[in-house]
Amino acid sequence: MFRKVATEEYPEKPRPTEPRYHGRHQLNRHPDGLEKCIGCELCAWACPADAIYVEGADNTEGGRFSPGERYGRVYQINYLRCIFCGLCIEACPTRALTMTNEYELADDSRGKLIFDKDMLLAPLQSGMLAPPHPMPDGATDKSYYRGEVVKATTEQQAWVDQQAEEVGG
Repeated sequence: MFRKVATEEYPEKPRPTEPRYHGRHQLNRHPDGLEKCIGCELCAWACPADAIYVEGADNTEGGRFSPGERYGRVYQINYLRCIFCGLCIEACPTRALTMTNEYELADDSRGKLIFDKDMLLAPLQSGMLAPPHPMPDGATDKSYYRGEVVKATTEQQAWVDQQAEEVGG
């Protein structure tokens, strides 16, 4: 009763979150830019709130989005239903889905709280190419999980450039 009141000065000075805080979800990428999600839908099955919708599709040589046979063509998380329990993270066999420390998810429209795949994907870092593109020569899906692929190769860059020229010209 005789202590000084601890006033939070949010949003001017937001408090840092703890390192293991469960915030907004993120779909991760491999070091060359291919997506880690293989479209297995285990995260959707594990979600007790039925907040995740995944629709898998098969990779082709002309349109490879992940190193395996499949990728998540449609990926949605409904933050109106999500309870941030983390069961989806535990169910993911490839560590494609993780949770960030971002916690500001309020919005004035219900439709804006259904995040699509492009909103959930991790941003491209240096050395990454936007999918679709082929895997490096001689690499398999196991090469990615062993950590043997460290960045996009010049052959992958040339393939992406060639595809852009065909579409643009």
